[in-house]
Amino acid sequence: MRPATEQAPLQATVAQIRCLAAVFRGPKDLRVMPVSVPPPGPGQVRVKLEGCGVCGSNLPVWEGRPWFDYPFPPGAPGHEGWGRVEAVGADVERPAVGTRVAVLSYHAYAGYDLVEASAAIPLPAVLDDQIFPGEPLACAMNVFHRSGIKSGETVAIVGIGFLGALLVGLSAKAGARVIALSRRPYALDVARRQGADETLSIGDFQAAVDRVKELTGDVGCDCVIEVGGEQYTLDLATELTRVRGRLVIAGYHQDGPRQVNMQLWNWRGLDVINAHERDPQRYADGLHAAIAAVATGRIDPSPLYTHRFALKELPQAFELMRSRPDGFLKAVVLL
Repeated sequence: MRPATEQAPLQATVAQIRCLAAVFRGPKDLRVMPVSVPPPGPGQVRVKLEGCGVCGSNLPVWEGRPWFDYPFPPGAPGHEGWGRVEAVGADVERPAVGTRVAVLSYHAYAGYDLVEASAAIPLPAVLDDQIFPGEPLACAMNVFHRSGIKSGETVAIVGIGFLGALLVGLSAKAGARVIALSRRPYALDVARRQGADETLSIGDFQAAVDRVKELTGDVGCDCVIEVGGEQYTLDLATELTRVRGRLVIAGYHQDGPRQVNMQLWNWRGLDVINAHERDPQRYADGLHAAIAAVATGRIDPSPLYTHRFALKELPQAFELMRSRPDGFLKAVVLL
């Protein structure tokens, strides 16, 4: 998308349009302003967005970090959008105009977005009335797949936000014994509703380690998924993983280097899995899997969308995500 003052070439049959988009001009300086959205080019579709999830990975953009360059492009870094295809470019047969889609893009804090047709994944009619931030749902499916969880295993999920809660549910339905760990009592309540067998506070590091040892006969967990994205949760996840167990890194560690206990990793012979995907096709595969999982009832994310905002209220969503009061798990912007 381009700011409204810029010009974009017009196609013969599809015109440039205007919409409102959020623009990050600096730390805690977010403006909703009119922008121009050009016609879709070859292989592209233009999507009229219905909403976008607010991701925890966007919080540093709101707070500010030395490595960010402001202003951000209009709509960025919103990457959890969904809506309906409003126009298609040359050579695009699917998705057709009118198709409801989840989009894998990075400019979805806006009324419209341009995406490659391959990044607009059709949603079945059974999901027509549902909020559907596809990217985090795809992440949950990809992390779960990479974790290799089997029935009868003991699995610990360290950090219960939206992603952690989904992983609790997926692991429980796979037949695993699930231990959920979080600082927040509300998050632990959510984990219990998602099927966790045990819920533990991580406020006291050693107490959490000791309790997991007690629950596992001093062996540790077959698989530990770290979702917190902090040094603390990474250290705790390491301690909870048994000899020859799997330590899965799903947390978004974006605020500087981390240290790892390589001595313990070596001694226990851990399989350390970085569950972050960067291949666009893997993202698309995960989104297809998420659509099928929600459509068939394998997962039900709807109770996890705890707060809804208008686009102009996006700063409130970020402040709520920063403070994480009781009752908060996942915010969405509805357009």
